[in-house]
Amino acid sequence: MIVALEGTLEHRSIDSAVVKIGPLSLHVYIPGSTLSRLGAVGDKVHLHTHLYVREDNIAIYGFSSTEELALFQNLISVSGIGPKAALAFLSTFSVEQLASAIISGNVDLLTQVPGIGKKIAGRVVLELKGKLEKGWEGTITPALTREDADVVAALTSLGYSLREATQAVANLPASEDMNLEEKVKLALSQLSRT
Repeated sequence: MIVALEGTLEHRSIDSAVVKIGPLSLHVYIPGSTLSRLGAVGDKVHLHTHLYVREDNIAIYGFSSTEELALFQNLISVSGIGPKAALAFLSTFSVEQLASAIISGNVDLLTQVPGIGKKIAGRVVLELKGKLEKGWEGTITPALTREDADVVAALTSLGYSLREATQAVANLPASEDMNLEEKVKLALSQLSRT
């Protein structure tokens, strides 16, 4: 099994890259988070990989960290989630945000992933919450509390990108006295200033 690869970046596209390793060039599917860190064509790259083998399909999926790889492998173990959907999850959220949303059971936030509805998001939470709570302690510090995830969901429903909403929530003061509405208003005021 291929567990990692190191070579020269030959080509990159929206969801994949071609990596030259000696005389071979391998086509590797990559989430947006990893793709943004690859560098320029001609740079050396190192990827943790998952070899996906099915009757009609053999593909390599590459990741910048072992945590990202492990989360991908957990996602594709969920009934109804294939590699493309798992990549969509990892392209929409950072590993920390995705693990936090699953552990906190925030189905609404997970539906921000293109092509993922409430039913599939609910299944992801149901099947992975226990695994992530047990197996990821110390590896992932959840980036969003349940309340913060609700603020992010409210901001994205108003048309802000997930990145803008997450950044605005990260800049909120740590105060237990604020309710959801107050947090959303404060985040909106921060977003209007940028």
